[in-house]
Amino acid sequence: MNRGFAISLAVMLCWMPALGAAWSRAEEPAFPSELVEFGPPSSAPLFAGGGPDAWDRDLRERGWIRREGDGWHLWYTGSNRDRDPVRRLGHATSRDGLNWTRDRGNPLVKDAWIEDMCVWKRCGNYFMFAEGASDIAQLLVSRDGRGWRQEGPLDIRLAAGGPIPAGPRGTPAVWHERGAWHLFYERMDEGVWLATSTDLRRFTNVRDEPVLACGPEPYDLHGIAIDQIVRHRGRYYAYYHASPAADRSTWQTCIATSTDLVHWRKFTGNPILPVDPAHPKRSSATLVHDGCRHRLYTTHPDVRVRFAVRAVPESGPAAR
Repeated sequence: MNRGFAISLAVMLCWMPALGAAWSRAEEPAFPSELVEFGPPSSAPLFAGGGPDAWDRDLRERGWIRREGDGWHLWYTGSNRDRDPVRRLGHATSRDGLNWTRDRGNPLVKDAWIEDMCVWKRCGNYFMFAEGASDIAQLLVSRDGRGWRQEGPLDIRLAAGGPIPAGPRGTPAVWHERGAWHLFYERMDEGVWLATSTDLRRFTNVRDEPVLACGPEPYDLHGIAIDQIVRHRGRYYAYYHASPAADRSTWQTCIATSTDLVHWRKFTGNPILPVDPAHPKRSSATLVHDGCRHRLYTTHPDVRVRFAVRAVPESGPAAR
């Protein structure tokens, strides 16, 4: 064998494992099966309205589910328009994420309009970003997840510093990283904007155009709002609900991915949860890892769960 060729071959063989690993990473799908492939929904609701005369007769919009050391927590919005129009905050707990018990102190904030919430825990406090009346995003803070202090509407500014135009700014979804809060919010479900803050007092748009817009695909052509941001294998994922109908009579769940929280690529297999003809508005998804596999909960108009087809180890606080 030619000595030069032998040396070249030896070098190539030495590098092959590293090259193989690089090729494997390059070929790894941007949308792994454990995030997009789920079994059927639970046949019956895990959690539903409290009865015809209850303050929470009707559940609506996005609830929020967290798994913690002492079990599972569900924050939800209940209403009963036969009593009054206010949509109030409720709380329930569970040992397994399947069987839920209402909090005896419900509703947690007696006379405040709170819906479409997202809950983040940091430095011993719970931070709730939610819609108030007229779809205006607001902040609440709690030490225990039950007693909430209202901090008022979020101050959201244009990229140049001026206030954003008046009108709804709802379905707030947040991600916290490196000292900055990233706030995703929708305006009339016509697009999703991103604003950031380091102090929770003022959020400034990263840019004044949506970072996630409706269409051109038919599955999200007529409405879009992010439900949750998660991090998995070094990428960010946004679970979002979307409407393919001009009158928004139907909603379904989709997913997009990003490496910087600003530029997003939608899954070509969307929707991951298509419209259910029997329940055309079932939506508002939350992803939670149960220690074995991911669960995808939908919370509107009742709470149901789907289990990921593929089990994966828990990889830390990827979904808050």
